[in-house]
Amino acid sequence: MTFPQTSLFPGRPSRRTVLQASGAALAGLTGVGTAAAATGQARSAILFFLCGGSSHVDMWDMKPDAPSEFRGEFRPIATSADGVAICEHMPLLAREAKHLALVHGLTDGGQATGDHHAGYYFNLTGHAPDLSFRTQGNDRRPQPDDWPSIGCVVGARRPRHPSLPQTFTLPYRPSKPPYTRPGQFAGRLGRDHDPFFLKGDFADPLSFTVPDLVVEADGMRRLSDRRVLLESLDSLRRGLDHEAAVGTYSRQQQRTFELLAAAGTAGAFDIGREPASLRERYGPTINGTSLLMARRLVEAGVPFITVFWSEEDEVVSKKCASGGGWDTHAANFACLRDNLLPEFDRAFSALVADLADRGLLDSTLLLVTSEMGRKPRIGDPRSGGVKGAGRDHWTACMSVVFAGGGVRGGTVHGRTDPRGEYPAGTPVHPADVARTVYAALGITDLAAVDPLGRPYDLLDGGAVLPILG
Repeated sequence: MTFPQTSLFPGRPSRRTVLQASGAALAGLTGVGTAAAATGQARSAILFFLCGGSSHVDMWDMKPDAPSEFRGEFRPIATSADGVAICEHMPLLAREAKHLALVHGLTDGGQATGDHHAGYYFNLTGHAPDLSFRTQGNDRRPQPDDWPSIGCVVGARRPRHPSLPQTFTLPYRPSKPPYTRPGQFAGRLGRDHDPFFLKGDFADPLSFTVPDLVVEADGMRRLSDRRVLLESLDSLRRGLDHEAAVGTYSRQQQRTFELLAAAGTAGAFDIGREPASLRERYGPTINGTSLLMARRLVEAGVPFITVFWSEEDEVVSKKCASGGGWDTHAANFACLRDNLLPEFDRAFSALVADLADRGLLDSTLLLVTSEMGRKPRIGDPRSGGVKGAGRDHWTACMSVVFAGGGVRGGTVHGRTDPRGEYPAGTPVHPADVARTVYAALGITDLAAVDPLGRPYDLLDGGAVLPILG
């Protein structure tokens, strides 16, 4: 007997189309679980992680007066925020800059290793990588005693949503097993706090699946009649009660069952409910639809959603001489100009504008970050040096972007030297970013207890950045 993974969306012939049967659509979920007693203005957060290491000096912290071997090919443009300039290849986002807070000079302080694993861990958790990252590099696997991701801490500390998981990750878990990136899980908080995973499909961006759920092969048939769907949902609920009673499934599968069995969860997953014009605004890509899905989950009251930029584009991988995404070891400017920046500009500007139009931006914190910046001096030896026009990894300096959720838009915090190589003045650290997210979401209690009953703090460093209004 086979156990196929099936789709959350209409049009896929699977038993899980029972998700379409719920009588309560997203409208019935909006606002549920968002009335948390918290001191911060934000009720939910979306973290958009630009996998690969995005170039701060070509996007946010441009240096037009630097020597040519540093400044590159792009020029800055004015934005809707006075005195704030960003890359010319993000014109749509320039219109939304009045909502953005740019943070420059984020540095690893020499505590990271320069590889992707350490960069993910540091920027997703706010904690410096331990010695094992130096000895194992990108072979280092996630460990049970790892520090939890920012999202998992938020999920563990916010009041429990009545029907949906606390945290979601989509459209994939970086990177491909067995080289899964550390830092994206709950670690020492326990697997019960791991993010709920929605898997996207690069070839079919409107399709998401739940890999943790398996169903019988004989359930593979299309259920289009509403009465049959409702009957199937009732049957599924009874079946789930039985499975839970006999303890057949893992905790992660049980969480999936609980989600499917809960009345009123279907609408949150149905992008087909969105107007075609809005779907077009986000863009017909897996990254665009993932941000649209994230906005729907915010409407449904989910506390934290992480969207990892999909690296599955083989064209970009080959062009940039890397594993994909923002890892532009070669042809940095061509990859950014022709591929990465247009898609990012379209999708992220759509998210900001969409949230603002719906009156949700003030209560939704947005954070754009990455595992590292790119080396300001052009020319990566691995791709032919200057001729290859790439930028290598650079952990000494990067930029992050905040918006919404009590953030003072149209502002810039931090600065870097004239070449964008190092922080100038007081540097910013990943712990400061984590602390700011917690503050925006009203999370002040970070005390925890280990399995032996010993108390510890989930974040014992960092300061709230002065960007919250």
